[in-house]
Amino acid sequence: MSTTETLNVAAGTWDIDPVHSEVSFAARHMMVSKVRGRFTSFSGEIVTAPNFLDSTVTATIDLTSVTTNNDQRDEHIRSSDFLHVADFPTMTYRSTGLHVEGSGDYVLEGELTLHGVTRSVPLELEVTGSGPDAYGGTRSGFSATGSINRSDFGINISLPLDGGGVVVSEKIQIQLDIQGVLRAS
Repeated sequence: MSTTETLNVAAGTWDIDPVHSEVSFAARHMMVSKVRGRFTSFSGEIVTAPNFLDSTVTATIDLTSVTTNNDQRDEHIRSSDFLHVADFPTMTYRSTGLHVEGSGDYVLEGELTLHGVTRSVPLELEVTGSGPDAYGGTRSGFSATGSINRSDFGINISLPLDGGGVVVSEKIQIQLDIQGVLRAS
């Protein structure tokens, strides 16, 4: 939802519902296709302000919960070649600002800490809806997309291919589909 549409999101604190949310990523593999994965354990909160542009987000992702539907690949991603979960078991995101692009779309500015390194990572944000749930509460949906360069976070594995290219791309695409549950006041 762009700013040209009416936001129907109540001000308040929203807990991320991990059962109805997804934190996923994609990386180009062997320069020909994408491997997609997701994290199954994460938590966080969204604080929506009366002026939506003053809203904030914090999230923590358990990196040991990575899954790409291939156990061998998942163990390799958890290893010191990639995420090194023995030393860096979590990834965190903390927003630092929210603004509107010229097109009327929201951009969430924030700091991502991964592999012991913190970098600024902007995310394109969409408010996908809000309303009552079947349990007497209120839920809102948020989608965000962005990308990182893995070597910016010290993940420097180099697996070159014969004839050029690499086994795993530097660019990692990020997709977040989040459902928040408004805390009772």
